Amino acid sequence: MDSTILADGTDNFCRRGGPVNETRATAPAYPPGRYGRRRDGKRRRAVPVTVLALVIFASVLLTVRLYRQWGDPDYDAQIVSWDVVSASQLSMQFTVRVPAGGSTRCVLRGRDYGGNEVGRREVTLSAQGDATTIAAVETVPTTARAAVADVVRCQPPG
Repeated sequence: MDSTILADGTDNFCRRGGPVNETRATAPAYPPGRYGRRRDGKRRRAVPVTVLALVIFASVLLTVRLYRQWGDPDYDAQIVSWDVVSASQLSMQFTVRVPAGGSTRCVLRGRDYGGNEVGRREVTLSAQGDATTIAAVETVPTTARAAVADVVRCQPPG
């Protein structure tokens, strides 16, 4: 150690004491009634487990409901093209995959540049013979000039 840095010359003789080994042999004694009732150490796990089971059950129900509403893979629509015929009409060409020889009910929509819906139409289409794809061209009446066409969903008729 450099003695010029230290403030006191006796600092050169610092000593470290031995390691401190201190353990409490008894639990601390608290005054009775001051801190309330002591817990017995058992945790209540029934409430969190029940809440978790209810959340999982509700999630499964919601998943099944949304799948039935939006996720039927037998009916899949794809837009091929669209054309704005006038300020009050939108023409769209699309294909729909259906079960062999089946039919479908599709909801078509036209939206303006702001994303607002300006027209909607529901159409029912049927496949010819055992075909699994339906090609269609439909016109959607609009209340204002449309910018984009959508097939909102296709599902079994009825």
